[in-house]
Amino acid sequence: MPVLSLRFVILLVAMLAAPTTLTIVETGSIAGHVRDPQGKPIKSAMVDVVGTSLSTITNDSGYYLLANVPTGTRTVRAKRIGYNAAETKGVRVTANATVTVDLRLAPGPVALEAVVVTGLYGAKAANGFVILRGNAAASRADALYAVDGVARVYDSTEAWRFPHQRGNREQYDEIVENQFIAVAADPLSTFSIDVDRASYSNMRRFILQDGQLPPRDAVRIEELVNYFPYDYAEPDGDDPLAIHTEVAPAPWKPQHQLVRIGLQARRINVENLPPSNFVFLLDVSGSMMPENKLPLVKSAMRLLVNQLRAKDRVAMVVYAGSAGLVLPSTPGDQKSTILDAIERLEAGGSTAGGEGIRRAYDEAVANFIRGGNNRVILATDGDFNVGASSDAEMVQLIEEKRKTGVFLTVLGVGEGNLQAAKMEKLADKGNGNYAYLDNLGEAQKVLVHELGGTLYTVAKDVKIQVEWNPTRVRAYRLIGYENRLLRNEDFADDKKDAGEVGSGHSVTALYEVVPVGVNTDVTIRMPDSLRYQRRNVQSTSAAGPELLFVKVRYKRPDGDESRLLSQPVLAEAGPKPSVDFQFQAAVAEFGLLLRNSDFRGKADLGHVILAAREARGQDPDGYRAEFVRLAETVRGIGLARRDK
Repeated sequence: MPVLSLRFVILLVAMLAAPTTLTIVETGSIAGHVRDPQGKPIKSAMVDVVGTSLSTITNDSGYYLLANVPTGTRTVRAKRIGYNAAETKGVRVTANATVTVDLRLAPGPVALEAVVVTGLYGAKAANGFVILRGNAAASRADALYAVDGVARVYDSTEAWRFPHQRGNREQYDEIVENQFIAVAADPLSTFSIDVDRASYSNMRRFILQDGQLPPRDAVRIEELVNYFPYDYAEPDGDDPLAIHTEVAPAPWKPQHQLVRIGLQARRINVENLPPSNFVFLLDVSGSMMPENKLPLVKSAMRLLVNQLRAKDRVAMVVYAGSAGLVLPSTPGDQKSTILDAIERLEAGGSTAGGEGIRRAYDEAVANFIRGGNNRVILATDGDFNVGASSDAEMVQLIEEKRKTGVFLTVLGVGEGNLQAAKMEKLADKGNGNYAYLDNLGEAQKVLVHELGGTLYTVAKDVKIQVEWNPTRVRAYRLIGYENRLLRNEDFADDKKDAGEVGSGHSVTALYEVVPVGVNTDVTIRMPDSLRYQRRNVQSTSAAGPELLFVKVRYKRPDGDESRLLSQPVLAEAGPKPSVDFQFQAAVAEFGLLLRNSDFRGKADLGHVILAAREARGQDPDGYRAEFVRLAETVRGIGLARRDK
């Protein structure tokens, strides 16, 4: 197989390098609108020509245009999360003409009957299913979480049937949730920020496409919360970041407080961004053949190419059994050349990821733009199996390459062998970010709507340290960020790597706090008995009205020395949480339920839906409305209130 793969890459490079005979294919265009049954436009719907790689996204008016469609009879299809797909068959495309095709999408909450059960009781194989007789005393809600699968049939005889999931190699690192820590044990909480949003779109894929709850370790609550844009004010000084804080009761445990720490990066208009030196590093191995892998990647790259300017440059490296350069660094206004190279890509062979990464970084360094945005964009399912492939080997390789000043963005695709943990590590160590593309709409969000935030860094090695006032706070728990925790002494250590923030990005962290004097049933981690220190804390006037003191360190993208921001947070909560804070709390509550967290308290799906619906706000892109529909779909799966 490696020999065949090498031949494949050599042939591909030769095809692109050799003169070609021009074949003229007659084409036309398809245009129209996508609307709901009431005639309202549906924004960000994906429209494609079935049987081809042609696809696009509707604009704010629901309008779309598909150009260069080969002549003949075609089928046009429209899809959008929260709606039933629709298609029109028999569309006649003629040369140099535009045919109008309007489509209507009806809202379509997925009707699912599915649960995840706590164990296997008398399981046996039958007709491709596993029959589980279950614990007769267990209710449907009680049996919800402990096995990561979906019951396709549930009846009064308590027979549970699961399709076998053969060959599923998806990888998620175990998440050991942060505990409540006594302020007396440690008054400082330190962590690296995380702007990845992959967990949200991956979770959405499990629920909407697979009809099942995601594995609990696939749910990273901080990534769910950070998926959405928020109305944080931009910095008004020289610093690229601004700190925003808010305090309110925790919805799932009202005697506790919920503290929000938000960072907002300065927004830079796309046309004002420095020139970019991109290298597309595309996995074309055999595992990338399905429609939701390489074909989706090709569509996503087309979207990005359409945003490029003349001062930007793009090179393209592909890897299968070995790696090769299929497009030398090319100006961004030569779109036909770049798009043609993308169109030629096909999948086949094994996966030499390590070799591809080296080749891509070499190309980025060779065309390095001083003061510009130098970045490798890796698109893969993460299934490396030739050369450097282990997590440790790949991380070491990326840590070595980031010294070149080239940043890394990782785009994950597909299912069945998605190596999410590996890709997150690579993005983290490569001074970059990780996104999961479950559909073309997500590619539009990541590579078009959030282009600056995804692909242009304004602050690197961003760390947060919170000092808690022991006269106000008995204990605290950071919600999420489990793999981003730092030692307290790492905060001032400029050699310690941390997270990156892109143009216009916002970052949100939530703490659940046990106030002093409040009765609680949570377990609080306390130090062992101390001989020389006292735990009794005397009130001081300096920290009297303050709940906490937050500090942020960051570096400029090309800097090596960190800068410090700080801000006190008062103990008093406002009369009512802001719309953004209410929505963030609802998303966090949803994550606690999906994870069946030990800290879910009285979290309730009905409350999540009601609170999120009330906190939709302006929602110009429909992301919050989509979240409400997603939560309603989960209710169809069977997720219900889980009182402690």
